[in-house]
Amino acid sequence: MTAQILDGKHVAELTEAELAQRVEALKERSGGRTPVLATILVGDDPASATYVKMKGNACRRVGMESVAIELPASTKTNDLLREIEQLNANPDVHGILLQHPVPSQIDERACFDMIALEKDVDGVTCLGFGRMAMGEPAYGCATPQGIMRLLAHYNIELEGRHAVVVGRSPILGKPMAMMMLAANATVTICHSRTRDLETLVRQADVIVGAVGRPEFIRADWIKDGAVVVDAGYHPGGVGDIELAPLADRVSAMTPVPGGVGPMTINTLIQQTVQSGERALA
Repeated sequence: MTAQILDGKHVAELTEAELAQRVEALKERSGGRTPVLATILVGDDPASATYVKMKGNACRRVGMESVAIELPASTKTNDLLREIEQLNANPDVHGILLQHPVPSQIDERACFDMIALEKDVDGVTCLGFGRMAMGEPAYGCATPQGIMRLLAHYNIELEGRHAVVVGRSPILGKPMAMMMLAANATVTICHSRTRDLETLVRQADVIVGAVGRPEFIRADWIKDGAVVVDAGYHPGGVGDIELAPLADRVSAMTPVPGGVGPMTINTLIQQTVQSGERALA
């Protein structure tokens, strides 16, 4: 078989066209106001700066506005908390993104959790995670929510299937597992210290690589006909899964790059538009 390519770039482009129409309609209803995403970048990490720039560009493509806040690497936790508190209180800001990671002297979790639930469009707060896990309204973490949207676009059925998520980060692996469980998959959560990981991966109908190590999951661990989702990206253009040998063995797979990555930013923008619609309607 030839694997179906789950093209996140294509799906993101389709969604942007729809979002542009929604933003234009919102402007007409609200006297020219648009959804606004505030991005906070602490320090001068080049990769983080690039990601923030990409998110600003995505806002502009759909007609939204973005506000970029740049703070020095010496910023303390209390300074960042005050900045977030001001954005929470600003009615013209509908989404807040704190770019990860922040410098080591900052309590990142405390700063994430300062973001108001209704503006947590990146899905990073404990409150948002808890509500999502309990089936209550909340914005999902952008990467796993983007994966769920990608699977839905290509009509990948999860109900009754065994999904194995390799990774347990609070903004990817854990919410990914909860979202798939809510979609009636049977979910196994693994990680880099799981014993006999190969045996568990071989059982997967759907495998999600979210462990953060290049090609950590080997192609020969994955059974024929599986659905393969690679959420990793590393130098050299490789992900967390050894993808090349799988092209003629699995039923569907995400490319790296061009699979999960575009869906992450696209989901952030989509959820900011939703927040703007709620606030401005």
